[in-house]
Parts: sequence; C-alpha cells; structure tokens
Amino acid sequence: MAKAIVLVIDSLGIGHAPDAADFGDVSANTFGNLAIAFHQHTGRAFKIPNLSSLGLVHACEQASNTSFPYEGEPPTKGVYGYAAEISSGKDTPSGHWEMMGAPVLFDWGYFNNKKQSFSDELVKKVNHATNSTGLLGNCHASGTDIIAALGEEHIKSGLPICYTSADSVFQVAAHEEHFGLDNLYTYCEQVRELLDKENLNIGRVIARPFIGNDKASFTRTGNRRDYSVLPPAKTVLDKLCAAGGHVISVGKIADIFAHQGISEKTKATGLPALIDATIEHINTAKDNSLIFTNLVNFDQDFGHRRDPIGYAEALEYLDIRLNDIYQAMADDDILFITADHGCDPTWPGNDHTREYVPVVAFHKQVRSVNIGERGTFADIGQTIAELFKLDKMPYGTSFLSDLDL
Repeated sequence: MAKAIVLVIDSLGIGHAPDAADFGDVSANTFGNLAIAFHQHTGRAFKIPNLSSLGLVHACEQASNTSFPYEGEPPTKGVYGYAAEISSGKDTPSGHWEMMGAPVLFDWGYFNNKKQSFSDELVKKVNHATNSTGLLGNCHASGTDIIAALGEEHIKSGLPICYTSADSVFQVAAHEEHFGLDNLYTYCEQVRELLDKENLNIGRVIARPFIGNDKASFTRTGNRRDYSVLPPAKTVLDKLCAAGGHVISVGKIADIFAHQGISEKTKATGLPALIDATIEHINTAKDNSLIFTNLVNFDQDFGHRRDPIGYAEALEYLDIRLNDIYQAMADDDILFITADHGCDPTWPGNDHTREYVPVVAFHKQVRSVNIGERGTFADIGQTIAELFKLDKMPYGTSFLSDLDL
C-alpha cells in the first residue's frame, strides 16, 4: 500500500443530522445554504466541477433532501456518501477522533454562562497558576470580534484575553510582540494543567496569537496552538504508527490528537499553504504513510464569521487545486475528503452546527459508487484500518470493497 490522504474540509456539513433538534440546528446545511447565498449575492452558481464529479453535491442532496445551484458535473469518479456523528458534541476533537475510530461517548464540560463564563473562583485559580494579576474578556465571543474590542486594552494592561464559545474550550488571545508568543504558550500550558487538575473535562485550551497596532489592524496569525486532552481510546493513527507506518500531520491535526499517533508534523498558514504542504508530502512520503490535513480556514475564516461568499470562493479555489493533488498522487494512493462538523455561515450566531459530513474517496481507477448514509464518522477510520491491514477498530464499517482496488 502506498499512501492515504485524508483532507478535512473543516466545517463542511451537508445537511442537518438526525439529532439536530437536540442542538437547535434543524435546517442547518453548510454546503447547500452557502451555495444558495452565493447565487443570490453574485447572480451565478459557484463552480465546483471536481468536487461535484466526486459525488459531493449528490451526497448533500441525499443527506438534506434538497438541491441548490452549482456549476459542475454528475458523479463520475468517486465513492461518495454522508455520515452522521455518534459523539456527544459537535466540536473539532470529537469529529476528528470519531473519524479515526474513537468517538466521544461522554459529555464534555462547558462554560455555559455567556456573560461571565469563568467563575470568580476559577479566575482566581487561573491567575494564581499563571502568576497573573487578572484577565480580560471572560465571556462567549468570536475570536476576531474580541481582539478588536479588547486588543488595545490588552496591550496597555498586559492582561491576556480569555474567552470561550459553545464548544468545550478555553481560548486565550494575546499579542505576539507585546505579550510574547512563548509567554502565551506557557500561559495556555498552565491553564491546561489547571483545568485537568480541577477535573472540568474541557476539551481544548487554544492559544490565539495576533499582531497589529490597533483594532483596525489586529490580525490573528498562523501560530495558533491547541492543547487538547488525549482521545478516549487508541485511534487508527496509533495503530498505524505501532505497525511501522508513518502518520503526517498537516495543519492543526497534531494538536487535535494531543500529538499522539503522529510521526511528523507540518504547520502552515492559509488555505494555499496547507494545500501546498499536503502536495509536498504526497510527492515525498514513503509507502505505508497517512497524510492527514485539516483545512481550518473554511471554519475559522468563513463559517464562524458567517461569510457564505468567502466560503464558496474558498471551495472554488480548493476545487481547482484538486487537480494538483490528483497529479501528485500515485496510482495506488487514496484520497479521502470529509469534514468534522458543520458551521453553516447562514445560521444564527457563530457556533458549529450539528450536520452530516461528506464521505468521499478517490483513486485514479475508481468508479463512481454511492455508498449512501453511514452511521458514524468512524467508517472512514475503519476503511483506513482495513486498507493498511491493521486490526479492526471497535467502531465503524469499512467501505474499502466499494473502492474496487
């Protein structure tokens, strides 16, 4: 076996999941709704010939029982379907871990108070653990909005900006120069240790560095770092590494898996750079390698910011770059395209949405096969396990036979 490539289009949900009512997300459809919004705004359908030929549009139409304007082709060269999530949340770690065979079947801890998210007692403990005199924020917020609102005060006071969201997360924004990148990382490590000690079951502490001189110029950088708890069980990544395989993380994958089951990692900033890094690894990785890429910009730049036009344009760019990925692939390489959750840019608020995700697989000799609804994201991990001849995972059903290798 040569290589497998997993491309996670972060947040590309394709229709509300069966349990969406439990999350207030009935009628959410990241892919379909952004396509409609793009058409209404621009007067044209967005162009996705490669993604549509892989069956992504048909998968969305089946998952959501709806249609939308696009310029593309019918399915001709991909195994395609859609998967529901069995994990309890709609967050990034749960989606990725389930994808690799370790679903989250417990409830995360959350900071539910939107105005004063962290209790006075917790703030006191954070300040003590980090040797700080205080913090700014302490609320639910969009990352870009909160640095615009509090960035100048942060520079003057030297206090970190701490905030959260509907996810199980403690986020810390700080200026790379005035606060210091290493200082930010140390602060987050200390908060991670404290939250674990307090048994709060918070999934991630995220360092959110930014630069700029004032609220008009503040910009988040690519030096984000996620401090995640470990997955609840061994993943396909662990098994592949133990069997002598090679797992390559591109983007934030290594952080999501707490650097467990990762052989090599490449950081990159921006969608073009993430795709370039993926292609470079496809060209150079040895046999028995898994290249695992998260395209975070779809989520952080367009989903959370509720920008359907930017999201559609980014999908058009990815569609073009798929030609470069195809060209780099060897005949026996397999490309998987999926997502970790939804983040409908037309939906109220700025949180993730509970949706089906696409399950697409391609190699150069594959025929078009509709594999329909899948019961868990773990079907992808189970397929990868069979592909690399690893022990069967506890969750998921392989569709390797449909790839007609």
